[in-house]
Amino acid sequence: MTRALTHLERLEAESIHIMREAVAGSENPVMLYSVGKDSAVMLHLARKAFYPSRLPFPLLHVDTTWKFKEMYKLRDESAAAGDFDLLVHQNPECVEKGINPFTHGSSTHTDMWKTEGLKQALDHYKFDAAFGGARRDEEKSRAKERVFSVRSAEHRWDPKRQRPELWRMYNVRRSPGETLRVFPLSNWTELDVWEYIRQEDIPIVPLYFAAKRPVVERDGTLIMVDDDRMPLRPGEVPEMRSVRFRTLGCYPLTGAVESTAATLTDVIQEMLLTTTSERQGRVIDHDSSASMEKKKQEGYF
Repeated sequence: MTRALTHLERLEAESIHIMREAVAGSENPVMLYSVGKDSAVMLHLARKAFYPSRLPFPLLHVDTTWKFKEMYKLRDESAAAGDFDLLVHQNPECVEKGINPFTHGSSTHTDMWKTEGLKQALDHYKFDAAFGGARRDEEKSRAKERVFSVRSAEHRWDPKRQRPELWRMYNVRRSPGETLRVFPLSNWTELDVWEYIRQEDIPIVPLYFAAKRPVVERDGTLIMVDDDRMPLRPGEVPEMRSVRFRTLGCYPLTGAVESTAATLTDVIQEMLLTTTSERQGRVIDHDSSASMEKKKQEGYF
């Protein structure tokens, strides 16, 4: 008798199918690799999808130079495995001008380093399809984006111009100059990701687990002081508190949450009880009303 697939097995099979469809319908695909938990799951799925071969596409890290030190460590350790090529791109204009979240603000920092940096890399390498780890449960604009999302020649997204994806039938065709953003984890939830990480024993950045870390409370957000580039405001003194991160980005723009969840089982239990959004700690999501949708329309991940 055939055994019914579990919930995670169905999600895994769907994601692998999406990856294979995208690769078959593209000439030069790439996987965007931000080193977070979703990227870790996506990389693990890609290895399963194309085993025993090396990945048929490189991984691209759009580097802002402001990620957590532990993220860079895991990125380099993952690349050392040797089963994929890692491309790292930094926006040269940002490097030249020293763009940072303190002097220039979170909006300019994100737009220049991430959005413009990503578009530069996609144009330079002439990628026609890019895998991203976004999930529909993360944020309202991501909830309405298709699994295979068409972008214009300028990498812009038009939410009013989307294709139907009935019965998991995906259309990989595009007009000349257009590219695709492909989201294999669209139907996963944050809890699904954590349960899959536990099931598959996937390496992730230790920052996702609670530990004593130096933080300051700034504008209602706990910001970890990860290096000496972070200027302290008058009266601010880093305090060691038990915190972890539900989402990871540039460290000055990523808020921690107080927690004692130091193991995968603890994190999953915490997820079952939480009533707050995963991205509440992302400062960039609070720049303006519908800011994520505006960023995506301009070419953001």
